[in-house]
Amino acid sequence: MQYWPLRAGSVEHSLNLGHAANLFARVGGNRSRTLAADLLQLIGPGVPLAQCTIFAYAPRRNPQVFSFADRARDVALPRISHNYAERFYSQDGNQQAMARRGPAERILVQRQGIDDIAHPEYRRVCYEQPRISERVALLAHGENERWLSLNLYRGHEHGYFCAREMDYLETLAPLLIQAVRLHYQAWLQANELPLLLAERIAARQPGLTLREQTLLRLMLTGADNDAIAEQLGVRPSSAATYVKRLYRKLGIGGLRELIGLATQVQWA
Repeated sequence: MQYWPLRAGSVEHSLNLGHAANLFARVGGNRSRTLAADLLQLIGPGVPLAQCTIFAYAPRRNPQVFSFADRARDVALPRISHNYAERFYSQDGNQQAMARRGPAERILVQRQGIDDIAHPEYRRVCYEQPRISERVALLAHGENERWLSLNLYRGHEHGYFCAREMDYLETLAPLLIQAVRLHYQAWLQANELPLLLAERIAARQPGLTLREQTLLRLMLTGADNDAIAEQLGVRPSSAATYVKRLYRKLGIGGLRELIGLATQVQWA
């Protein structure tokens, strides 16, 4: 595996301007659920891809799954993404790249093939089962020591990225990262209060898992079981079970008490 600061593209490449304009026109519309799919549509004509995931990394926390999309490969990408965030992110080669300090506006490129992964379970769950051969991550260092990672995956049917495709991705990287930054900032502003309240409850309940913290935030935004199930990659019946278990773990009986607990934490 390897990483390097973004290099200027050396070849002219075409781009669908309508798709690019649409990507930026949607900023502020809370489009995190479709952002990765929009990026696959934008990049796909130049570089065939199987999957796209976007993670946000904050200091001393598990990464947040921000957006994900798959090109109809019949895999449970939400489950894989949450497995990565809960169990495997520390094994990812991009951790070495993100440990590097540099200007906040700098973009790093990190390339990781299936043969680079020594951890057998990480390789099996995130690469072998979904039939991924290689991943290129575009890493952006932002405010408050937070990183954003745009991950572009090649399936076995695509082979490895060639030099022309890497050049294409590096040419598009500033535009792609700017779109991700703007959408993420808009999402943070729209979800700032539920996120803050969820973090404060989690601080009082150190035994909460990453999935329970994600569930807590979704519940505080008013998401129903169907929306929770989609975000967690589970069935609605499983989402309902998770909600009941979290209520019991917090010692409360329902949403009204959860809001009361969140408000109490807010002003404690």
